[in-house]
Amino acid sequence: MGPDAIADRYRRSIIIDSLNVSNWHSDDVFADLYAGGMTATSATVATWEGFVEAAGAVAAWYERFRARSSQIRPVRSVADIHAAKTEGRVGIILSFQNASPIENDLRRLELFADLGVRVIQVTYHEQNLLGAGCYEAHDAGLTNFGRDAVREMNRLGILADLSHVGPRTTLDVIEHSARPVAITHANCRGYYDVPRNKTDEAVRACAARGGVIGATAITSFLRRGQASTLSDLVEAIDDLVERAGIDHVGFGSDFTQDQPRAFWRFISSQQGTKFPSTFVKPGVDYTTMRMYPKGLETPREMPNLAAALAERGYAPDDIVKVLGGNWLRLFEEVWDGDA
Repeated sequence: MGPDAIADRYRRSIIIDSLNVSNWHSDDVFADLYAGGMTATSATVATWEGFVEAAGAVAAWYERFRARSSQIRPVRSVADIHAAKTEGRVGIILSFQNASPIENDLRRLELFADLGVRVIQVTYHEQNLLGAGCYEAHDAGLTNFGRDAVREMNRLGILADLSHVGPRTTLDVIEHSARPVAITHANCRGYYDVPRNKTDEAVRACAARGGVIGATAITSFLRRGQASTLSDLVEAIDDLVERAGIDHVGFGSDFTQDQPRAFWRFISSQQGTKFPSTFVKPGVDYTTMRMYPKGLETPREMPNLAAALAERGYAPDDIVKVLGGNWLRLFEEVWDGDA
């Protein structure tokens, strides 16, 4: 396919980013989502927040949906994603990067599901009541409470995300979940060995159960770090496709566009309160780092990824799968299917 045909195919396709934690107060963030032709993006609502704070963050999104109704719409179902495409708006999937908002009350899962939260990451970096994160000193796997939480998420049609989850807890969730799960934004440790990337065993197990792994663009999880270009991201996608198969790989940018220093301090703190944490190198300043590969630094440049995949030799139908089709299939199975 030539450049014009690739661009036309991109415009007609469902394009989904499975993790975006940008500054949702920024006009530029929404402008770039629209300019990049995004059909839907999974917007982080909470990381370390508890129940009250997360509820307030969800309420803020309802205000945004009204204030920005010409640009965005809420996504509760796959039908909403198709509607966003038809309407020329960006669908917003509300997601938690931690189960901390439910605190010690499983009933709150149903409450947040009713409020439109469709994806919940089991843990974020460290231990919580459900299990261990990828930077926790010891990973004993899912707790009893965690197994019950996964069962309830299955009942409610909430997609379980394992991106920041510890190796043992990751495998436990895959084993105990009656529905497929996701690794929304991580690469494989076999490609680049850092704690935030996933083990080969986890990648293969996730795919074997019907899940999807979203290759992430964060340069810290790419082999060449801050020197990375779009080609390096495509290499990470190649690696995941080889390990998991073309039907189980998507894209999860982990964009942090326009986030201030206070945001980085918050997410880099142990349990959101103790800074510096044990999992951040002393002196690291994320506000001055090149966080994303050259050629894909904001959602505005998403069409570049389609072109890069085509240049690498991916078939048109496979490009569509990676850029959104595989997520669409998974969302339909988890959100709309029977557990």
